[in-house]
Amino acid sequence: MSARETRLDRKFAELAAEGQKAFVAFITAGDPTPDISASILSGLPAAGADIIELGMPFTDPMADGPAIQAASQRALKAGQTLEKTLDMVRNFRRGDDKTPIVLMGYYNPVFIYGVDSFIEDAVAAGIDGLIIVDLPPEEDDELCLPAMAGGLNFIRLATPTTDDKRLPDVLANTSGFVYYVSITGITGSAAPDADHVSQSVARIKRHTELPVAVGFGIRTPEQAGTIAAVADGAVVGSALVDVIRETIDDANTPDTACTERVLALASDLAAGVHNKG
Repeated sequence: MSARETRLDRKFAELAAEGQKAFVAFITAGDPTPDISASILSGLPAAGADIIELGMPFTDPMADGPAIQAASQRALKAGQTLEKTLDMVRNFRRGDDKTPIVLMGYYNPVFIYGVDSFIEDAVAAGIDGLIIVDLPPEEDDELCLPAMAGGLNFIRLATPTTDDKRLPDVLANTSGFVYYVSITGITGSAAPDADHVSQSVARIKRHTELPVAVGFGIRTPEQAGTIAAVADGAVVGSALVDVIRETIDDANTPDTACTERVLALASDLAAGVHNKG
């Protein structure tokens, strides 16, 4: 476990006490512009997001589908850096000290930043956890163990191909929650099957007491509610990012309704997860 109780730990405990599930909203930091990204970030809690996953833009996001790859490119083109992403969270924390924020991305930007400096700066900025998709358990010494020692949760991905032999290795140094990838392949591709997800979540829970949040392929409030019914939370990313793409022109300039439209979808998704539709 991490060295301190994080906002993630408190949020899942609070939701469980209320008989509720978590709506986890993903956006890419800096997409489509730093200012609009910050406005979306600040509005997500009021729209019903229980946890926010903030993507760290990277030039080669190989595990992501076209929508999130494009979001990374837009953010990088707009000048987003890892330093600016931490600043976004630092500014967010001036008005919100409760909503958990998880950084999601790849190891390369963290390595370039410097692992020790990154952990120290992330904790100081108000980050609660990390999802680093290209660091397997065999490389826990690189970032996972130092991050947890520094007070960050390290959230691991489990997939339909993670069998019972592999699962204990995946879960060994996982904290905060387990992110179950409901479909094989890249983000935003197919729709998850609730029966298969239910069986997989039950299998994971035989190995851990951590909450299990499910992502990949969830696009509608109905899908979000169906998945949340069999898990501890539903993660939505590509659907929100697609709204951003729909509001920008060829010059990467968003229209004035960008933030409003993203938050409106987030609100609908939250209602689905919280069974308030």
